[in-house]
Amino acid sequence: MTVPNHSPSSPNVAKLTLGTAPDSWGVWFPQDDHQVGWKQYLDEVALAGYLYTELGPQGFLPQDPGQLRDELAKRNLTVTGGTVFAGLHKGNEALAKAKEDFGREARLLREVGAAYLVHLPEQYTDMHGGALTESADIDPEQWSSLISGTNELARYLLEEFGVSLVFHPHADTHVDTQERIERFLSDTDPQYVNLCLDTGHIAYCHGDNVQIVERFPERITYVHLKQVDPAVRDRVVAEKLPLSEAVKRGAMVEPPYGEPAMPPLLDALAKLDRDVFCVIEQDLYPVAPDVPLPIAARTAGYFAACGVGPTRRWPY
Repeated sequence: MTVPNHSPSSPNVAKLTLGTAPDSWGVWFPQDDHQVGWKQYLDEVALAGYLYTELGPQGFLPQDPGQLRDELAKRNLTVTGGTVFAGLHKGNEALAKAKEDFGREARLLREVGAAYLVHLPEQYTDMHGGALTESADIDPEQWSSLISGTNELARYLLEEFGVSLVFHPHADTHVDTQERIERFLSDTDPQYVNLCLDTGHIAYCHGDNVQIVERFPERITYVHLKQVDPAVRDRVVAEKLPLSEAVKRGAMVEPPYGEPAMPPLLDALAKLDRDVFCVIEQDLYPVAPDVPLPIAARTAGYFAACGVGPTRRWPY
């Protein structure tokens, strides 16, 4: 693969604020024997040079607002947002559960001064073993439930908590390909629902990130920066393997060694000419506990060299 060696050209790239997430430390679940603990995560986020972090899986970081504020302050960290899964295509019962789960997260976000809640659609493959849990297809009634449910959930979060919902396209879900993403954006209410542009998941499903930014500039309000190794992706797709297996085989890589190419993507985001959180993610579950820190530090350095910030001085 040819690695791009040019930097973003737009001075507005400085409006993109860099953060990271527990995902980059291999954290997929609130608690798991294969993951680092929350104290190690927060310590190493600060050590790697970051000033901003997501909360990660609901329940991973301390849920008491006072304790969480204290732990963040010790490390000079600020929260960008949280992430919660929901299967809103399943109808009213799923929406009621989502309001409860997302509402609990939104209260915590409000207490720590964060304004974004990332809506992760439920995968149709098991996150541990990859087994199919439901059909990969979505019928018109389910699509209608997804759209109306997302609109209602987003309205509820904004009006009740002042927290903005950003929807996260995701491999092995019903909003994965560029066609489905664009249909979702066209069908949902832009007053309430916007996009968490996850560059790795879009590239994993052969989407064009820059094209999506250019077609829906007002809907790109939050970003997950991630790269995929196209060779690994193509092999696992050819073998019809689930995302969990793709990650174990190294589908997600640190920049600049994957797709999409970051400088043109950062240029496209800079042209939005507004402040946007850009949260680094590199799916690593499961991973040895000593592996993520050096990767995260190098990645912070890469994006700082591209003009995205702020970060501390990094030690690696």
